[in-house]
Amino acid sequence: MRIGLDLDNTIICYDRLFHQLAMERGLIPRDLPATKSAVRDHLRSIGRENDWTAMQGEAYGTRIGEAEIFAGAIEFIQQCRADDHHVVIISHKTKRPFAGPDADLHECALRLLREREFFDFEHTGLTEAHVSFELTKEEKLSRIGTLACDLFVDDLPEFLLEPAFPVGVRRILFDPTGAAEPDERYLHMRSWRELSNILEKEVVRA
Repeated sequence: MRIGLDLDNTIICYDRLFHQLAMERGLIPRDLPATKSAVRDHLRSIGRENDWTAMQGEAYGTRIGEAEIFAGAIEFIQQCRADDHHVVIISHKTKRPFAGPDADLHECALRLLREREFFDFEHTGLTEAHVSFELTKEEKLSRIGTLACDLFVDDLPEFLLEPAFPVGVRRILFDPTGAAEPDERYLHMRSWRELSNILEKEVVRA
């Protein structure tokens, strides 16, 4: 089975990093929940959209090394390798940030994956060639189809529900907070362990 995975906010978790960046700038109260969505919503509510954009450039670029990997993500990929499933990572990511310190965002993301041993091929089956960065949403959708994914995991319901989403690809929403509305058009997972259980069922079904 060929499994496609989104990268940002699906494999890489930025919650604590965005909270830290906002605290450094004095933009949020200390007791604001340490989640990306809480920081974003607070900044937008006080008219600081430009600060939010600059923080994104920094989080995805020069400060990405401080981001975390969601618990169970690399173990899931390792298990896929052991079970002879093929994993690819497909990310919608611009090459340069819109604001904040200049950086090659693609190279920054690859560097983090290297540092966290995602490219330990013997155990993960991944090399840098298994990671695709697409500059537009449309190109990401096309890549999912071109790579013939059997299922694709993403954190954005609106992406999974795109009219151009490739036909025949099983859609799985990664929603660790449980905030998304249920929808019969995709499966719903709150943890990587849950995805392992979903995959077992999909293999049996296939």
